[in-house]
Amino acid sequence: MRTSAEASALIVTKGTGSFMMRTCRTTAGTAVAVALVCLAGSASAQGGDGGTASPSSGAPASAPAVTPLAEGVAAIVNDQIISTYDLRQRMRLLMVTSGVQPTQQALQQIQQEALRSLIDEHLEIQEIRREEKEQKFKIVADDNDVKHEIDRIASGNRMTGDQLLKALASAGVGPDTMKEQIRAQVSWARWIQGRYGGSRLKVSPDQINAVLRQLQVEAAKPQFQVSEIFLDAARVGGQNVAQDGANQLIAQLQQGAPFAAVARQFSSATTAANGGDAGWLAESQLQPEVRAAVEAMRPGQLSQPIPVRDGVYIVYLRDKRSGAGSDMVTLKQAAISVASTAPADQIDAAQKKLLALRDKVQGCADIDAKAGAVDGVLAGDLGEADVKDLAPAFRDAIQGLQPNQVSQPIRTDAGLHLIAVCARRQGGVDLPSREEVESRLEDQQLSLVSRRYLRDLKNSATIEFP
Repeated sequence: MRTSAEASALIVTKGTGSFMMRTCRTTAGTAVAVALVCLAGSASAQGGDGGTASPSSGAPASAPAVTPLAEGVAAIVNDQIISTYDLRQRMRLLMVTSGVQPTQQALQQIQQEALRSLIDEHLEIQEIRREEKEQKFKIVADDNDVKHEIDRIASGNRMTGDQLLKALASAGVGPDTMKEQIRAQVSWARWIQGRYGGSRLKVSPDQINAVLRQLQVEAAKPQFQVSEIFLDAARVGGQNVAQDGANQLIAQLQQGAPFAAVARQFSSATTAANGGDAGWLAESQLQPEVRAAVEAMRPGQLSQPIPVRDGVYIVYLRDKRSGAGSDMVTLKQAAISVASTAPADQIDAAQKKLLALRDKVQGCADIDAKAGAVDGVLAGDLGEADVKDLAPAFRDAIQGLQPNQVSQPIRTDAGLHLIAVCARRQGGVDLPSREEVESRLEDQQLSLVSRRYLRDLKNSATIEFP
């Protein structure tokens, strides 16, 4: 079996790898294929080469040019040919669905990913066809199954199935390209679920209890809402390849490619089906390298590549919050600017003015209006914060105050302040139900089974790159 490195005549550089479409479980427990089509309106990009909408503007863009390949054979998988036409079509589909801009580096990466995905799908369909003959029943998705899935994907993008296929056609993607991709992924998900899921997949009560206990412990600690892209080093050809691929994807994300679309197409994590959305995670749920990165990030930031033992992560920190043991307060203030070197009589005058204002203020609802009526007093919304993160003077001033109570005037280097407590709550999140935990554990096990199964198929296959 030749490696991808031996295919250098066709693939100039190695890129990141993943299934083109991921499988996830619906609430009914059925595995389905998921895809995001990043098209604005009808995505009416013109031209015979593929097209993608500008991630930053959302407007249809001209079709990106796919590097010409000589007509012929791109790869042979167990004597089954993948043509260069198939490869070009898959490249166009990947660009449309990921929002990645067609730079020279990106095109090389997309070509590598497109070929890898086609090889995976050929191996999957070959295995399912073999099982159909042995088991004497149908597994491969038929045309009605494929149409149903296209309609479902289209409805998520406020289109009909026909509109979706026409939009892809306007970007140079033939309908069979998407249909055959969906057929392979739906069929593989159906086979894995049917063979290993349901009663064959055992998640014990002890496993569920252990997860819930851990979540209860972690609820008192900081939590991070993250989206992730994971590049599996074993799949893409090594750690250095994964690192280079991560750098290229980050460049595309910084240019406006949608994170969720890129995650769906390039990530090897189980969260790829959800656009990389990993939800709220406690510190213990993050690998040490990832945890160190997100702890230093602010919400809205995109990480640099984060190398781990078996690949590279890209993380987008959407939000962070303190744990359940935290005292969270929402505050407003009314303040008078007084220099730290101001004489005592000026400080006394400012204090008397704030005391008089305090007697008139009923709470957060009227502090802005009441402060605005007093000369020299400015009101401001301080937002929500953990009490322990407040400046000492502010923390001491609100100690014991309930919502809509106002502090005595306090002195800081900036001036004098009244602090109004608008709301108070304990930080943390609701724990998932036992059913939700069980479903997540089942998904993880099925995903692991699927990856191992495909790895074994590759190891026993004859794959050639003419």
